[in-house]
Amino acid sequence: MDSLWQYQFRIILLGDSTVGKSSLLKRFTDGVYSDVADPTVGVDFYARSLDIEPAVKIKLQLWDTAGQERFRSITTSYYRNSVGGLLVFDLTNRKSFEHVREWHREVTEHILPHHMVYILVGHKSDLIRERKVLRDEAEQLAAELGVRYVETSAKCNSNVERAFELLARDIYELMKMGEISARDGWDGVKSGLTAKVLYPAEEEAEREKSCNC
Repeated sequence: MDSLWQYQFRIILLGDSTVGKSSLLKRFTDGVYSDVADPTVGVDFYARSLDIEPAVKIKLQLWDTAGQERFRSITTSYYRNSVGGLLVFDLTNRKSFEHVREWHREVTEHILPHHMVYILVGHKSDLIRERKVLRDEAEQLAAELGVRYVETSAKCNSNVERAFELLARDIYELMKMGEISARDGWDGVKSGLTAKVLYPAEEEAEREKSCNC
């Protein structure tokens, strides 16, 4: 049984086949790594909770999508109901980096008029000698897409936690600003039984000033 959570964010992992999306998820949710991984068929599901701030627990509902073209009709149906996306590429695979724009464009088109919060993830950072994508290139692409960039390694457990936490925090901050909210008929964000009422920073300050307690 899940412990109480204030909000649930639905997150989807995007990117070519073999970039390591499943490895990232298994490391993040189960703390394990395996050199042998079967290709994802359609969509796999994972879950884990994070404490974003005191008394605020966020449950992440994580969807691992297949990167192969033949599963695209299945995975596209999951785009619209997601609030966050990790755009994952393999630092040792130049083509997977070049395909990031295509993934970003495809998802953006399917979720209109809504928007998704992204983070760009360069995976397999432990394979230094096999690297085909420079950090500067990846950071430039992230800047052009208006997203954060993180380099990770599921094998070495490097920055895996940070990648998911940064994305969750960005979504949470947008909720506090009123730009994202839970809505009927949309599974991107759901409120728990103990959901916290969020106010923009200015409004929160005014409420504190007017409080007589």
